[in-house]
Amino acid sequence: MAKSKQINKVVLAYSGGLDTSVILTWLKEKYNVEVIAYCAEVGQEEDLKAVEEKAMATGASRCEFRDLRDEFVRDYCFPMLRANAIYEGEYLLGTSIARPLIAKAQVEVAHATGAEAISHGATGKGNDQVRFELSALGIDPHIQIIAPWREWDLKSRSDCIAYAEKHKIPITVTAEKPYSMDRNLFHISYEGGVLEDPWNEPKKICSYGLRTRWMRPISRWSLPCVIKLAILLRSTAKTCLQGRSLETVNAMGAEHGIGRVDIVESRFVGMKSRGVYETPGGTILQKAHRALESITLDREVIRLRDQMIPEYSSLVYRGFWFAPEREALQAFIDQAQQVVSGEVRLRLYKGNVTVLGRRSDDSLYDERYATFEEDEVYDQKDATGFIRLNALRLRLRAKKR
Repeated sequence: MAKSKQINKVVLAYSGGLDTSVILTWLKEKYNVEVIAYCAEVGQEEDLKAVEEKAMATGASRCEFRDLRDEFVRDYCFPMLRANAIYEGEYLLGTSIARPLIAKAQVEVAHATGAEAISHGATGKGNDQVRFELSALGIDPHIQIIAPWREWDLKSRSDCIAYAEKHKIPITVTAEKPYSMDRNLFHISYEGGVLEDPWNEPKKICSYGLRTRWMRPISRWSLPCVIKLAILLRSTAKTCLQGRSLETVNAMGAEHGIGRVDIVESRFVGMKSRGVYETPGGTILQKAHRALESITLDREVIRLRDQMIPEYSSLVYRGFWFAPEREALQAFIDQAQQVVSGEVRLRLYKGNVTVLGRRSDDSLYDERYATFEEDEVYDQKDATGFIRLNALRLRLRAKKR
């Protein structure tokens, strides 16, 4: 990194895993700086006391924790759910959506502690480097960033393992099983290592159920479950799941194998990447949200909004959460969502979410118009002129032929 001014203190986004443990030691050696270990609590269900002890033992001057769980769900997950965001048809963006919040809080820690720079463990091949740095620079254009994977001579996770062993840094990753895992309240992901061969079946190589309640083995595969959710996503200040937390919905979905996907996605930097994700609660909520939209949103609003989904999803995936174009799209989406509220009844069964019923006080559905039985509100003869007017350009084109 080319330093524009002297760096004396660095805030490192620290997880206690292989990469950030090695980076903490490397920063002290390379730059001779004070390193503050910063840990964001976004629902990863880790022993934060153990993380702090490891950071201090590895050479951090102090640890700074930020509990971001409420903000994460309220101001990041739910706005994204209102947009029905999904990347390349399958990925519900669980890792992508956490990065801007983590980066925002990291910059705040840097400001509070007088640090001149921040650092992260994202590699030079991945998306996270872009997400972290775009977010940080979108908040503080003067913050300095140290990205070790773009500077040091370590070329692989195996090199990091060797470095850790040389410097007696305690790690849990081994050369035989070096895939990485990322977890938060919205999802869990695995990638790298043995998963880099897209022919390998993930359930044979991932330890589902070891450390998170919704990654446990499916326990109710043959027992269908009917649930009812009351949903209000119309503003960042109000969210309701009929008293159920996102964690509860996650656990319910996991019991039925909901939300497991295995995809090869297109990274922002250009290469293809294989990822294994599980987003049970997000999958359930998106299905329920779509069901409510079907009865509350105007047809043309749905059409316009659906055109925005690929662009919105791409912006989140590529790290442009704090960009003006994402905020502009969000404004349209949030305005449209003012009428989206109500109840949805769902069946969870063998990996599937099936809508059984939906109702809302703001419903546009009117059985008097939709019925196939006799009615007094719709004159079917009106359809003749409607069809002929819509067919006019087609008829003119056909005549020219």
